[in-house]
Formats: sequence, C-alpha cells, structure tokens
Amino acid sequence: MLLIRTAALVLLVGIGTAQARSCPEIFADGRRPDLVNPKLGPGSVPLCYDAFGLLYSGTSRTPIYAAEHLTRASVAAARTVDRVDAFHDEEALPEEARARLEDYVRSGFDRGHMAPAGDMPTGAAQAQSFSLANVVPQDRGLNRGLWAAIEEDVRRLATRRGALFVVTGPIYSGDTILAINGRVLVPTQLFKALYDPARGEAGAYLVPNRRDADWRRVSLAELRDLSGLDLFPGLPEAAKTRAMDLPEPRGEVRDGADGSPRGPTRDTVSFESWAKAEIHRLARRLWREFIRAIF
Repeated sequence: MLLIRTAALVLLVGIGTAQARSCPEIFADGRRPDLVNPKLGPGSVPLCYDAFGLLYSGTSRTPIYAAEHLTRASVAAARTVDRVDAFHDEEALPEEARARLEDYVRSGFDRGHMAPAGDMPTGAAQAQSFSLANVVPQDRGLNRGLWAAIEEDVRRLATRRGALFVVTGPIYSGDTILAINGRVLVPTQLFKALYDPARGEAGAYLVPNRRDADWRRVSLAELRDLSGLDLFPGLPEAAKTRAMDLPEPRGEVRDGADGSPRGPTRDTVSFESWAKAEIHRLARRLWREFIRAIF
C-alpha cells in the first residue's frame, strides 16, 4: 500500500502541474525570448514547469520554444532518473488549443520533445516533459538519430562547462505546412540554441525535420531571422552575430546512470538482454497506467 501511495504521489506531482508564471530562473538574465515576429504572439500561452519553461502556440498546437538552464549538477541528477514514457494532454491549456494524444496516432511522426526527457533531474520533472505542450511532430529517423545525438552532446557540453542556457523550438517555413489530424502543425526545421554565460558565447544547431537531415551551425542573429525569435535578448549584438563552436553530434547516445547506451544495439547487446530490457520497460509503463487509472 505504501508503494502504491508513493507512486501515486509522484504521478500527481509530475503531471498536470504547468503554471502560467514567469519562472525567471529558467531564462538567461531572467528574460524570456522576444517575439520579433508579431505573428507568433496571438494565441500563445507561457507555461512553467519544474525544470523548463515554454511558450505554447494555440495556433500550431506546439511550443514556440522550450527553455532550460542546464548545469553540471542537473545533468548528473538526470542520468539517475529512469525513463518512463507517459505522454499526456496539457490540462493547463484551453481544451480546443491543446494537442491531443489522438492527433499523433498513425500520424507517421514521433512525439518529439523540445525540452528533452533526458535533461530532467527528477522523476516529477521528467513526467512533466511528456506534456504534449512540450512536443512537436518530428520525423522518426531524425528524432531517434541525429537529434538524440545533439541532445546528448548538449548535456555533455553543459557538464564540461558547468552551466548552459538552452532554448529549443520549431520553425515553419514555406508555402505549404503539413498538419497531422488537421490540427497540429509539422515543423520544417528544428533548432537548439545555446548560451554559455561564463564565456559570453552563443550559437545554435539548425536541422531540417527529415530523416536524412544534416545539421549546420548558425548564429543567434541568423536564427532570429529564420525563427522570428530573439532567444537571448539580453546578449550584446556581437555575441549574437558570432556562432560559438558546437560539438559534432557523432557519438553514441548515452543517458543511463552509468553512461550506458539509451537503447541496445545488435553489436553490443544480446537478444536476451534486449528482451529483458523491453519487458522491464513495458512493465513500468503498465504499472504507471494502472496507477493513473486508480487515482
């Protein structure tokens, strides 16, 4: 009984706790990104969670951006948190403006985190990251390949440097934008912008939302023109026009507490080990759904 109550408490704390507050500790200099493109503003809702903040668009039904303050300590804590997938609608949003779980069913796209689950330093924060307010339709090959490698390399860089401010988001460009279920817009590109406050350096990864995508490094000034967002408005213009060096996302993605790979590969893990891991993951998911049904 104690175990059930404890698990239920984690779920209740972790899900549905988004708040429309300022959460200045998440943003560089306590300032949210500026909307240079005024068309991004209508229908937008700022939301704060335990470890990230975002601006949600009721028009695209995706985040406009998601912001984090990664530190060496927060990344170390995140590596001890066992991943439990639990995507859910965001109840803090008006019902018609929300993305829904059924929007993604048979869409052909992954539910791609903007603030990654692997960055979350507690179980409650990780559960919050599975809100659909923090998700965009993302190409499956990109999400599980290059993008996952970029996320991991940003965590490693935060560990090496001590602290980074990170803002991640979608870009919609072109004359025709896809929408899954006629409701949720599909980004044409994704960005992940970094600011190192100790060195005064900033830059961003920019990646097309497709399987065969390659990334390129861009300055905040170029990204501002593409996205309509001034992501770190407190920075001097010189820092925005000069893109910092970024890690090449080539290494194996690792997010276990001991640095073990996120997922097994045929070369390194036996089928038996893989099957046990999958059974364990399924059991955790079923347990979570059982608890949610009760409470």
